[in-house]
Amino acid sequence: MPDMSASVSLAVTHLVPLAKEVDENKVTPGVLGFIVFAVMALAVWGLMKSMSKHMNKVDFKESPDPSAEQADKAAKTDSAARRG
Repeated sequence: MPDMSASVSLAVTHLVPLAKEVDENKVTPGVLGFIVFAVMALAVWGLMKSMSKHMNKVDFKESPDPSAEQADKAAKTDSAARRG
């Protein structure tokens, strides 16, 4: 796999001239800002799609805990004995 920093450097060298086409006296995000925003938006969209897929795999139905059921029954019988 090629070095990632080399490909990033190559991409930046091609995109920097696009950002310099803007008037020097005006501050705007320009084309480079739009490209960065678009890449970030696509990354967030992909992460949300992946998270949604993984969350759909989760089974939220919880099986009852047998020890909790026994404790609940014991508490009910104790309270019934105290009343009666």
